[in-house]
Amino acid sequence: MKEFITIGQIINTHGIRGELKVYPLTDDLKRFSKLDLVYIEGKTEKILECKLQSDRVILKVEGVDSIEEALPYKGKYLEVPRRDAVKLQEGTYFVTDIIGCSVVDDEGVFYGKVGDVLHTHCNDVYWIKGKDELLIPAIKDVVINIDVEREEIVIKPVKTWM
Repeated sequence: MKEFITIGQIINTHGIRGELKVYPLTDDLKRFSKLDLVYIEGKTEKILECKLQSDRVILKVEGVDSIEEALPYKGKYLEVPRRDAVKLQEGTYFVTDIIGCSVVDDEGVFYGKVGDVLHTHCNDVYWIKGKDELLIPAIKDVVINIDVEREEIVIKPVKTWM
């Protein structure tokens, strides 16, 4: 498993004081207000201020005091060490741990690896990239087991649920 968890992407600057507009990649927007430090491209950055908007976060990072200083951050990702990540409920996983997992059915057929996790209104959908691309609903009727340590997801055979 990865040592760091990605929690957001800097999508733009905000204002003239060098603030950063962040698109959250976490279910809990409020977690940003508890941050003291984040990692951006492996470098520790101290958070001085956090403002929560309806679906975005505005962060003030130490040493970034103008638009010109903030612009190079655009497009970069915010990470936290796994030990500092929010605790998950049993049966839930970080998207970063799902991406890259091999997907096989309980008969041993290999379908490919998870390339992305799509969030829909009802449930997540795993986008499987292999010989063919496949969208797998992340529901109990389809997904039998997820083992992020082994990087493997076991599903019911596709022919049984399509």
